[in-house]
Amino acid sequence: MASVISTKRKGTKVILELACEYDEFLQLKGHLDDIHLFTEKTAVIRTNISQRGRNEATKYFLIPREFRKGFLFENVTSCQRLDIPEKVIFIYVVDRYSKNPSKREIVLKNIEKRVTSSTKAAKDYPLVYRQDIL
Repeated sequence: MASVISTKRKGTKVILELACEYDEFLQLKGHLDDIHLFTEKTAVIRTNISQRGRNEATKYFLIPREFRKGFLFENVTSCQRLDIPEKVIFIYVVDRYSKNPSKREIVLKNIEKRVTSSTKAAKDYPLVYRQDIL
């Protein structure tokens, strides 16, 4: 867990000096740009975990109603797990504008790729058409 040692205001930005455990620093995996700060004390909206399946093996993190507006549910999502001594923190990142393609869209794209690659090969070997087939 990190704590702020000092703050300094520079224009519209704030320069922070942080102190954190070395293990927490390693979780950044060398990514020292585009860091978002958060604290668990601001998480005040309660939600539940839904458990389904045999022996409740499948777990779903439910999105509270207050957070459901403003994004599609077919969005690309990534997740990160932060382990701290007392708790486990899951962070989900939902891209607001991109959308996961449906299975139909994926199949159509693959067919289109095959057709375009076969038409390129067909230009090298012209086909002879019969009038009665057309």
